[in-house]
Amino acid sequence: MRNSDFSGDNFFLSNFYLSDISIDNHIFNSVEQYFQWKKCVNNIDGDKIIKTKTPSEAKKIGRKIKIREDWEYIKEDIMYNGVKAKFTQNKKLAELLLATEDKELAEGNDWGDLFWGVDYFTREGQNKLGKILCKVRTELKTK
Repeated sequence: MRNSDFSGDNFFLSNFYLSDISIDNHIFNSVEQYFQWKKCVNNIDGDKIIKTKTPSEAKKIGRKIKIREDWEYIKEDIMYNGVKAKFTQNKKLAELLLATEDKELAEGNDWGDLFWGVDYFTREGQNKLGKILCKVRTELKTK
C-alpha cells in the first residue's frame, strides 16, 4: 500500500512539518530549515535561513544562495540526518511513523521533484525522501 503524498493526515512526513530539531548545535523549526541551512557556504546566508519562521521561507532563501560545492555528494546524508533527528527527538512523531507499518512512503508531487519524490500521476521518480523515511522507520523498530 502506498501513501500518495505527505498532506492531510500524512503531513507529519513532510519536511515542511513544523517540529523543532536540535542538530549541529542549533535548533531548527523543521527538517526543511535544517536542510536549506546545510547548503550554505557562508554564515550570512546561514543566519538568514536560521531566522526564517516557516519552511517555505527557508526554501525560498535556499534557492537564492551560493551552494557548497560538495552539495550533490552530501545532500542525501544531510536529509537522512535531519529526518532521523525529527523522528528520534519527537516521540509522538516516531509513533506516527511506526504506525505506517511497512507501507511504502512516497511524496507524490506535481512540481517536478523526481529526486526526493515521485510524480503524483505517473508515480515515476527516485523517491529518495520516502526511502529515507522507511530507513528511519526500520531503525526505530529495532530500538
